[in-house]
Amino acid sequence: MQPTYDLSQVEVRRSRRRARTVTAWREGDRTIVAIPARFTRAQEHEWVRRMLTRLAAQERRRRPSDEELAARAADLSARYLGGRAQPTSVAWSTNQGRRWGSCTPSEGTIRLSDRMRGMPRWVVDYVLLHELAHLLHAGHGPEFWAELESYPRTQRARGFLEGVAYAADRNGAADDPPGGTSGGAVDDEDPAVDGPDAVVALDELEPA
Repeated sequence: MQPTYDLSQVEVRRSRRRARTVTAWREGDRTIVAIPARFTRAQEHEWVRRMLTRLAAQERRRRPSDEELAARAADLSARYLGGRAQPTSVAWSTNQGRRWGSCTPSEGTIRLSDRMRGMPRWVVDYVLLHELAHLLHAGHGPEFWAELESYPRTQRARGFLEGVAYAADRNGAADDPPGGTSGGAVDDEDPAVDGPDAVVALDELEPA
């Protein structure tokens, strides 16, 4: 069965300058789908359906459940920490304050701030790894940071989080993060890294 969508909340934007891409993103309660001006009505309907499906799939990736979060932590521990960090539980939390995550080594529990839901997966992965490393090293000494050296996006993720925190402080409130519910655009170039723009190549633009 094909999923159904509320098309009354979808705005289609045609552009003569857009010849090789289709893009979809959220603006508040609306979904914007940008298409080439040359598209027929049949092509428009087909690509609205496709892009809504892709956008929904990306949002599911960005909002894992507690169970999916725990499974992701187990995978990250095996990949980057030799499976040595084995938490007893991993879950989202709404009472982290300004922290992105927390770890209680004595209990083996890890909590991630609910504010991170909607952030790119590689950022969530970094915070998960950070807290997993605390199961091995309580402080932030050289041994702790050495555990994170094998993760290739450590510095990029730290910069992302610092930018989000700076923007929130500057605005006086915690706004939706970049890539969150108000702006996350579909990106199928690299499923492991949710990028800021949707890029669908020309060879995909003609419906079968």
